[in-house]
Amino acid sequence: MSATRWLTRDDLGTAARTATGLLQVAPDASGAWPLDAGDRAAALDLTVQALAASGVGGDDRVVVALAEPAGALWALAGAEAAAASASAGPRGRMRLHHALRTLGATTLVTTPTGAMDFLARLHLEFLLDPLDLGLRHLVLVGEIASRRTMAHLAGEFEARVTEVYVNPFSGGALAWRGSQDASLTPLTGGVLGLASLDKDSPFEGSAGLAELVLTPSAHSALDGTVVRTGHVAQVPGGPGDGVPAPSHTVGDHVLVRGLWLSLPRVEKALSKIDGVSAWDLAVSRQGTLDAATLKVSFNRAGLIGNPMWRSRIEQSLAGLTPVKLKVEVDGEVAETARPGTVTDARGHHLGRDRTAIAH
Repeated sequence: MSATRWLTRDDLGTAARTATGLLQVAPDASGAWPLDAGDRAAALDLTVQALAASGVGGDDRVVVALAEPAGALWALAGAEAAAASASAGPRGRMRLHHALRTLGATTLVTTPTGAMDFLARLHLEFLLDPLDLGLRHLVLVGEIASRRTMAHLAGEFEARVTEVYVNPFSGGALAWRGSQDASLTPLTGGVLGLASLDKDSPFEGSAGLAELVLTPSAHSALDGTVVRTGHVAQVPGGPGDGVPAPSHTVGDHVLVRGLWLSLPRVEKALSKIDGVSAWDLAVSRQGTLDAATLKVSFNRAGLIGNPMWRSRIEQSLAGLTPVKLKVEVDGEVAETARPGTVTDARGHHLGRDRTAIAH
């Protein structure tokens, strides 16, 4: 890793004003991943390879249920690897079921929690047998899956289930695995690596926490950089094949429902609302989907039950992210201001300060 510049998601956001070419933009416009014609061809080729590694062939029909910017790229890759492909978007589960049946899909590309929620609704709400769909392949992308997700889905759908690690900025495939106990197998060399949390250098320890980083040496605009993904993996002791799959996140963005939520933007929005003294973002996965609740404290008792103040907070959050955030107001006054915090019951987000976590 002989890069001259180390970048984060915030750096990509700063550079978005001058980036050129096709810009793969996050749903909250927190950053842009630029692609010229060669970059687009390379990203498409790797994503086609990921589908092939997942067992998708010329007689398959692919439905992609992902948010942009990943959805369109995966649909294009499906058209290259299979007989037909369509992007249905992260639509409601009944509409997804209708799309799968209408298009005669044999392959579903979606997030791990999206697949688990779809399965639960088939059983509990629609009283439908998942085997009737005739899916042969499930390709999971974009989230940290709960334990045994892949094995459970494989048994319920009687399908081959693979997990693909994608570029968290563009949605393009980078590596894959066929089991949650396996490491990631990169689809090409030199694009995915591990870095130390506390310094801009490759991870050199024998075991411990390391951040997955992108090393886009052949990229038209990002050659000579290392891009921190915010994904953290536990590196096992001893030699191993491939790259360990991420089990945590770190930094100023939290992964919720497959989308990255910017904590600095939450801070900035709340700082403009008079009376907010503290907040905590609580994230959990009690059922099949992630749930996020913003718990807000006020510095004056008169604001606690004020519906207008709650509405102002809700409207501010709605303008920040597509992720639905529930707002709760602390019943006790907090006169002293304190920094915002994150409470992740999933155990995913380690914190905002990489250096502190490393030590």
